Amino acid sequence: MMSQQITPLYKTQPNANWRCYWELCKPNVVMVMLVTVVIGMLLADAQLPSFGLLLAANLGIGLCAASAAVINHVVDRHIDQKMRRTLSRPVATGKVEPAKALMFSAAIGTLGMLVLMVWVNSLTAWLTLASLIGYALIYTVFLKRATPQNIVIGGIAGAAPPLLGWVAVTGNVEGPALLLMLIIFAWTPPHFWALAVHRKDDYASAGVPMLPVTHGVRYTKIHIVLYTLILFAVSLLPFATGMLSWLYLLGAVCLGIGFMVYSILMLRAPGKEHAMATFSYSIIYLLALFGAMLLDHYLLPKPALF
Repeated sequence: MMSQQITPLYKTQPNANWRCYWELCKPNVVMVMLVTVVIGMLLADAQLPSFGLLLAANLGIGLCAASAAVINHVVDRHIDQKMRRTLSRPVATGKVEPAKALMFSAAIGTLGMLVLMVWVNSLTAWLTLASLIGYALIYTVFLKRATPQNIVIGGIAGAAPPLLGWVAVTGNVEGPALLLMLIIFAWTPPHFWALAVHRKDDYASAGVPMLPVTHGVRYTKIHIVLYTLILFAVSLLPFATGMLSWLYLLGAVCLGIGFMVYSILMLRAPGKEHAMATFSYSIIYLLALFGAMLLDHYLLPKPALF
C-alpha cells in the first residue's frame, strides 16, 4: 500500500548559489566512482600512468558523471519532492530552475567530452558518453519508473567506471577490464536494494516501483542474499583467470564473507533493521575489494591470462 505523500518543506523560489550547483553534481557519488576509475587505470599497466593522464581522465569522466547527475535531479524533481531523503535537493526546492540546471549539465558534459577527446582517447570519450546516456536517460527517464528490476538493468551504466579507467590507459576494451565491470554490476543490486528497503516508504510515496514496494521487504532481502552469493562468485574470477594472485583472493573471500553475514543478518531481522548497516558495509566492501586488487597488482605482479 502506498504511504501518504510527504508535503514539501521548502518553497519553490529560485535562490541558487555555487553550493546548489555543486550539490547537483552528486559529488560524493562521483568521488566513489572516480576511485574505481583510478584503480582501473592503475591495474591496466604494470607502470604508473602519467599524472597528466590521470588528471585528464578523471576530470573528463568526472565532469560527464556530474552532468548525468544533474539530469537525474531535473528528471526526478517531482519524485524528490515526495521523499524525505531528497526533499531538499536544489531543483526539487526550486532553488535551481530546471532549464538552468540542464544548461549547466550540457556545459560540464561538453567540457568533459572535450577533455577526454583531446587529452585521453576517443574510445574512452564515447564509452563515457554511452554510460552517461545509460544512466541519465535510459535508467532515470525510463527504467526507474518502468520495472522493479530497474537497478539490475540500469546497473550496466553504473558499472562502467573501472572499464573507462582501463581504456583511458590502454585504448582498448580488454578482458580484465570487463571483469572489473562485472564485479560492480553484481555489487549494485544488493548495495542499492539495502537502501531501498530502508527507504521503502519514500519510494512508495513517490510511486517508484522499487523492489521492496512492488514485491515486499522479505522478497527483497532474499534477493539481496542471492545477489551477494553471485557477487562472491564473480569476485573470485580475477584470481581464477590469473589476473590477480592469492593476496587478492584472501581479501575477496574475507570481504565476501562479511557481506554475506550482513545480508543474512538483514534477512533474519524484522522490517528495516540492518538495512543501512548493510548498505554502509557494501560501500566499504567495494572500496576495500578494489584496494586489495591494487595491493596484489603491485606487491605480487602476475601476468594475466587474457
